[in-house]
Amino acid sequence: MPDLSASLLSHDPGHLRIIAELWGIELTGADADACREQLCAALLDPGLAAEITETLPPEARAALDALSAKNGRIPLVEFSRRFGEVREIGPGKRDREQPHRKPASTAEILYYRALIATAFFDTPSGPQEFIYIPDDLFKIINHKGHEGHEGKTNQKISVNSVVSVVNYEPLGRPASPLEKAHPLPADDWLLDDAATLLAALRLGREDPADLRLPAPVIRDLLAAARILAASAPQPDSVKAFLEATRAEALKQLTDAWLDSPDFNELRQIPGLACEGEWRNDPLATRRFLLALLDALPQGQWWSLTAFVRNVKAQHPDFQRPAGDYDSWFVKRLSDGVYLRGFDHWDEVDGALVRYLVTGPLYWLGMVELAAPEEGKDVSAFRVISDKGKGKSEIGKFVARSSGQVIVPRLAPRAARYQIARFGEWLGPKKDDYVYLLTPASLARALKQGLKVEHLLALLNKHTGANIPPSLVKALKRWEVNGTEARVQETVVLRVSRPEVLDELRRSKAGRFLGEILGPTTVIVKTGAQSKVMAALAEMGLLAEDETGIAADLSG
Repeated sequence: MPDLSASLLSHDPGHLRIIAELWGIELTGADADACREQLCAALLDPGLAAEITETLPPEARAALDALSAKNGRIPLVEFSRRFGEVREIGPGKRDREQPHRKPASTAEILYYRALIATAFFDTPSGPQEFIYIPDDLFKIINHKGHEGHEGKTNQKISVNSVVSVVNYEPLGRPASPLEKAHPLPADDWLLDDAATLLAALRLGREDPADLRLPAPVIRDLLAAARILAASAPQPDSVKAFLEATRAEALKQLTDAWLDSPDFNELRQIPGLACEGEWRNDPLATRRFLLALLDALPQGQWWSLTAFVRNVKAQHPDFQRPAGDYDSWFVKRLSDGVYLRGFDHWDEVDGALVRYLVTGPLYWLGMVELAAPEEGKDVSAFRVISDKGKGKSEIGKFVARSSGQVIVPRLAPRAARYQIARFGEWLGPKKDDYVYLLTPASLARALKQGLKVEHLLALLNKHTGANIPPSLVKALKRWEVNGTEARVQETVVLRVSRPEVLDELRRSKAGRFLGEILGPTTVIVKTGAQSKVMAALAEMGLLAEDETGIAADLSG
């Protein structure tokens, strides 16, 4: 950062005299350069600097402490939001109105004492204007000594295990007994949902209904891990992912998420929609928030509300380049309102912090959550230090003579992925997935190069060779003969006398009649029941509709 001499270069002699007056210094220099040199020598005296800072009003001291906590600089928009602005006043008006005697803000108290200045500094998102304490003055004010913002790194990396970050003080407070009353242990359902989604995509189904997690989030994670490319499963990557142990598979997704510049949590928050061409930086945002989480004591329940509140107080612009709250178009879906401006911080930026903790971090098994009671919003979390080895996939299939195949959640995911390609999905039941083998599902599998012999080998292996003989026989007969019987729901028309049926067949409604089943019964073509009943009425016959399946007529 610029030193005090550089920070005073833009000040005219009148401004330098104001600084001298507030520091109790008598300037004797003949010109601006001499006055500036005299001021620097005095202001950098440790004793005088301590006296000035210790006698500041409490709000000014708090602003100076906030700057010190941020290594001497804070983005201008953030500082102005918290401590007010410095009015732009020309030299003439300044000398007449003497704003240093009646400062309009905390910022002006510090500004007219030369304790702060403004300058543009490079940031990852481009040049940004900051309020800063001049470098040599900061070394005196900050009793711990000055350290560059990027200098000191955190050696205790837990959540963010792949990124070196700056040390931060823990934000918030431990959770109260009420906040942590109802724990929600971490699980790895993400892996099961991923296997379900991969099977669905392989079959051409976009968003299966039987997922616990949002399908777009799972898809983004799989894309980050390069298991999907352009929404298409990559066979070799899918095979390796599904055959990995649960611990290895979860780590693969976690590592991909930590490094992904494309997995965008902001655009996943439920109830919000991001519109327009603006772009945020999800990777930089994620790394910063994970750095804040790394500062928390592992294994201790922490208040989520207090954590979010302190992020707002100390790092409100964590995802906003230059503190920009106006150019991002984030719409609240419930009423279509665009959440622009800092007033909507809790609904956008605060919601992102909550989503990161209760969404990806929880789904990846990196934190546990808690609520005051079942069904209430999450109010506490704790970082998990030891994730363990993961569950073993040793569950066995159950095959029934009806063609149902029941697959436990903890059966091998690769095997469930395969059986899903052979059967119709009946949806999960608690911790089981249920599939039904039908001629249509077998024909679909055959088109993908999967044969009955593959299915029987799969069932034999994962049922412990416990396949009903009747099911084996049915599968082999289908392979040879195809579909040998059909069951279908039809509408049957039954009349009292053959003459009535003959008359109806000769009428204009005859084209709606199908196969004749007997002298007084005939099948009604799909969707034509009301037309046939209307034709009968025109013939002077009243038809009785029995549950829409059969019609009894008399005449």
